[in-house]
Amino acid sequence: MNKLQNIPELKIGIVAVSRDCFPMTLSENRRKAVVKAYTEKYCACAIYECPVVIENELDMRKALADIQAAGCNALVVYLGNFGPETPETLLAKYFDGPAMFVAAAEDDCGNALVDSRGDAYCGMLNASYNLKLRNIKAYIPEYPVGTASEVADMIHEFIPVARTIVGLKNLKIITFGPRPQDFLACNAPIARLYDLGVEIEENSELDLLAAYNAHANDERIPALVEEMAAELGEGNKMAGILPRLAQYELTLLDWAEAHKGERAFVAFANKCWPSFQTEFKFVPCYVNGRLGARGIPVSCEVDIYGVLSEYIGQCVSDDVVTLLDINNTVPGNIYNEDIKGKFDYTQHDTFMGFHCGNGSSCILQSPVMKYQLIMHRGLEPDVEPDITRGTLEGDIKPGDITFFRLQSTADATLRSYAAQGEILPVATRSFGTIGIFGIKEMGRFYRYVLIEKGYPHHGAVVFGHHGKAIFDVLKYFGVEDREYNHPAGIPYCGENPYKA
Repeated sequence: MNKLQNIPELKIGIVAVSRDCFPMTLSENRRKAVVKAYTEKYCACAIYECPVVIENELDMRKALADIQAAGCNALVVYLGNFGPETPETLLAKYFDGPAMFVAAAEDDCGNALVDSRGDAYCGMLNASYNLKLRNIKAYIPEYPVGTASEVADMIHEFIPVARTIVGLKNLKIITFGPRPQDFLACNAPIARLYDLGVEIEENSELDLLAAYNAHANDERIPALVEEMAAELGEGNKMAGILPRLAQYELTLLDWAEAHKGERAFVAFANKCWPSFQTEFKFVPCYVNGRLGARGIPVSCEVDIYGVLSEYIGQCVSDDVVTLLDINNTVPGNIYNEDIKGKFDYTQHDTFMGFHCGNGSSCILQSPVMKYQLIMHRGLEPDVEPDITRGTLEGDIKPGDITFFRLQSTADATLRSYAAQGEILPVATRSFGTIGIFGIKEMGRFYRYVLIEKGYPHHGAVVFGHHGKAIFDVLKYFGVEDREYNHPAGIPYCGENPYKA
């Protein structure tokens, strides 16, 4: 079962194929061995074994009908022997979902390799060639030939990739408001969203305000306030703001339900300042984090590709994701006292990731409800915080992360990065949702990827090392520019080779 709501539940169907000049039983028995290995190592409920072995196009139609009737939304085409390249690739063409192609390694056979040889190593070449001829997208593992146990592992690695592909095909991103002034970095040429299969609905802040006002005195507010108070516990330092926040959360949830249309999943990209505070009378950060914890990411500053990156990250990881600014350097005293000699990072490998207070409570150490310090200076100087309340603040829990973004440039070219690293167990001595990040060669990555290629300041923080799956998802969708933090000695394009 998925940890989160709002992402697909996968059911994978495995279909064996057989070239008619090879014994069908060879492919059939090898398929059974794969299913047995997968069931024993992982989960029996996640895979459906199609009883039809495909030798020709009529078999393909029978197998397609069978896996459709079984409710499969992802497919494994298994070459138990050489396989018929036309029917097997047509199956991927007509199947409404992501397909993976894998092939059987030869079984142990003593001193004779005659009747038991399947030649799937060769058949995989024909399958891949035909997929390209027909312009059919398919996932092919790094080394797509293996024993039953190895193929089971490949299927397991396919799951986060397939879940993300299905998720994007069924996602609607709902936006409210234009970007704040001077935040052109969060530009969002939306044409490429449709190429990815994503729908978008753009709305005005006035639409959101009208919907929010219509939820005044909603009978569900008191119960939601109690739920929020229980979640915050001792961190409930701004209890008076909770009714407004509860009203807003119900507004967004009701809007999502009423507007997702034929899509199964939703995400929000919402304007959150500066007029938001004066009109709504609170900061929405805490609600953004709460929705993120249930699998409905909400990006700040109408960052459409930021929330798309969050959604991809949560489908890949099946876990909560957040969006942070790549914000500030780590002061020398903190680096020298708490990082140098204790962790294998130079000072240029470290930085602070920050946002006002949008972190879900589950990712923070000792989360506390506070007010937005920067907004308070401008909107409520020298008075007790009121309309700037609503941030959930605290240092982010330490652990492995993948910093990730998929971005459409001004000329509608998709490009991406994914850099694996960690959040260090080091106190930030600061405010907001914040953490100290360590990413190897971050200084060079910052200069030759983030700056050189014009990325915005927001990045999705995916908890855990998920670069491999993210890379495969982006490759499937045809994103050619897939950058990462290059190790020392591997230069970036444009990096000065003569520098000291």
